[in-house]
Amino acid sequence: MKVIFLQDVKGTGKKGEIKNVADGYARNMLIPKGLAVEATPTNLTKLEGQKASAQHKIDVEKQAASEAAAKIKDKKVTVKAKAGSNDRLFGSVTASNVADAIKEQFGIAIDKKKITLNTEIKAFGSYKAVIKFYTGISESIDIEVVEG
Repeated sequence: MKVIFLQDVKGTGKKGEIKNVADGYARNMLIPKGLAVEATPTNLTKLEGQKASAQHKIDVEKQAASEAAAKIKDKKVTVKAKAGSNDRLFGSVTASNVADAIKEQFGIAIDKKKITLNTEIKAFGSYKAVIKFYTGISESIDIEVVEG
C-alpha cells in the first residue's frame, strides 16, 4: 500500500515522503497512530499544495532577508553607552544593544541571536559585527560606540 508519511518514522520514512509499505503495517500501525495517510489522489494533491506553500514561504523569507541586508550594507550604527573613569563602559555593549540601535536608526528588526560581534565591546570606539539574515545571506556592519 502506498502511504504519505505525516511524521518521521524511524527506519521507514520521513515526513512528506511517499512510500510503499506492507498493507498490514499501514492499516494496523501507521494510519491509526496518525503517522501516515493512504496515498489517494486527494491526499497527493494536498501534499503538493503543502510543499508549494512551504517553498513560497521560504522564497518570501529569503526576499525579505535580501532587502534588509541591502538596507544595512555599508552602514554605520551608533550605540550610546554610559562610562566611568578611563572611558571604560559600565558593563558592555551586547548584540541586544546593537539590535535595538539598528531598529531605532534603520527601522529593521533583527533578532539579537543573528548578530555576531567580533570582540567584546567594553570601551568607546569603532567595532565590526556580522549579521546573518538567512542561510547564505549575511552582511557586516560598523558599530560606533559613543558616550550617551
